[in-house]
Amino acid sequence: MNKRLSLFGVIIVIVLGVALMIGGYFISTGNSLVNKYEEVNLQKSQIEVSLQKRADLIPNLVSTVKGYAKHEEKVFTEIAEARSKLAGSVKSGDVNEMSEANSNLSSALSRLLVIAEAYPELKADTQFIQLQSQLTSCETEIANARTKYNDSVRTFNSMIKRFPTSIVANSKGYTEFDYFKADEGSQKVPTVNFED
Repeated sequence: MNKRLSLFGVIIVIVLGVALMIGGYFISTGNSLVNKYEEVNLQKSQIEVSLQKRADLIPNLVSTVKGYAKHEEKVFTEIAEARSKLAGSVKSGDVNEMSEANSNLSSALSRLLVIAEAYPELKADTQFIQLQSQLTSCETEIANARTKYNDSVRTFNSMIKRFPTSIVANSKGYTEFDYFKADEGSQKVPTVNFED
């Protein structure tokens, strides 16, 4: 009888040990997933901050260019619309929407900067030069934020796909994040027609 109790006790200790190991794994993995998930959200918010910072510079840039090129109202309207869509996409938090709105605003801004090339006095204006420098700085911040976001998305997405972490991720409802990517055609240089 003592041998049975002894064997039974060993089995219980083994089962409890295995249960504790599995429980510890689930808790540890769950905590790691939370950290990676929050890292993705942090990086996404950095993109949003950078996009907003750039959007906030645009009215000053447009105002400066308007002083020299009043007849370019179509471009100014396109910029205002693109800026408004970007602000809406940042509020929604949808990465694909932000990417598309960002691409549209970049395209409109590039048309504005092409217009500026036609006005030597504008290109020499101190305020315009400063705004253009700040805009360039914002573009660099956006590019860096996008890179960090995509890196954290890659880490998180691959983590939730790996076995056995995928079991914990599925049980907690984690799904993949979308990458922040450039829209098709965003690498094309926009056509600017001054004959309209």
